[in-house]
Amino acid sequence: MEWSLAHVWLALALVLCLAELTSGVFLFLALGVAAGLTALSAFLGFSLEWQLVTMGVASGLLVPIAVWWIRPCFSPKHVDYGTTGTGVEQGNQYLTERRDFDDATVIRVNGDLYRLRVSETDETELPASTPVLFDRFDGTTAIVHHVQSTDR
Repeated sequence: MEWSLAHVWLALALVLCLAELTSGVFLFLALGVAAGLTALSAFLGFSLEWQLVTMGVASGLLVPIAVWWIRPCFSPKHVDYGTTGTGVEQGNQYLTERRDFDDATVIRVNGDLYRLRVSETDETELPASTPVLFDRFDGTTAIVHHVQSTDR
């Protein structure tokens, strides 16, 4: 079998689509579809220059669509990925948990467990399900306050 430019573009499309399995951001998938469209233009007999134009235009259209519109449809609602530690969680109330492997007291922030320290007393061990108010991170330790009870 003799390789043509259409075969090369199809092989590139396959590699890019397979690379999407490692990233999950839909960028490689959009580029793979663009390479597939370029393979179609090569199959139809377009010159190399027009194939490159096809790849450029298809990428320019598909990448923003995939990243800005399609990817958010597959992300859970109300989860701010990449914002942990920026102060977004400050003032939020959490319930303490006990971590399985070392029985440490932790809070779960955006799905991740963080050891805690109470700012007033420097204690690190609290009973499970104790309500605490998040203040800030000190390295990977969550600095928290006891929640003031409103019962009288």
